[in-house]
Amino acid sequence: MFGGEASDKKVKVLSGGERSRLAMIRLLLEPCNVLILDEPTNHLDMQSKDVLKNALQDFNGTLICVSHDRDFLNGLVSKVYEFGGGIVKEHLGGIYDFLRAKKMTNLTELEIRQKLPLTDGQPTVNRQSKPGSNQSGALDYAAQKAAAAEKRKKEKQIAEVENEIAVLEEKQAEMEQVLAMPENQTQENFQKYETIKHQIEQKMYEWEILSEN
Repeated sequence: MFGGEASDKKVKVLSGGERSRLAMIRLLLEPCNVLILDEPTNHLDMQSKDVLKNALQDFNGTLICVSHDRDFLNGLVSKVYEFGGGIVKEHLGGIYDFLRAKKMTNLTELEIRQKLPLTDGQPTVNRQSKPGSNQSGALDYAAQKAAAAEKRKKEKQIAEVENEIAVLEEKQAEMEQVLAMPENQTQENFQKYETIKHQIEQKMYEWEILSEN
């Protein structure tokens, strides 16, 4: 997908997407029997992503791919490895076979499930107090009350971000259906799709920060 004047550009002036495409071109032209790709569709537009997927489908070696893009993985992988809870599980079949087995519609749900707290108990304060010390007991109660309020606030923020992610993913799916028709593959529609994709990435980062503690 490089042609004309673009073929003579210096690498230093290429955009992030162009650099990704160039890296993929170099990788696929070198003789090898194993490819390890980490989020290869980042910074790629729909057309570039389709070209990459077709090239990987023609690759005769072993492909190990880390990706949140379920449509890119569909028809490309024959096994899914699930990392979570300190263990790795192997699932035979494609990405949609995996999602059906998990009763999920997207990979974001899996991340959310894996990061949910193991217990819903009330927060406690580990503090030694002297028997009969009313002041120490009052401090413990106040600390627990503040911790509980902070927990409720964070849970509310997490729920709001999860809802926003779900709405954005619905919009992303709708745009993918639109772009599946050749007559709709305009620069404006590609830009809308990339904007939604970027918003999802931002919300996922926000969700991860909120879920860390």
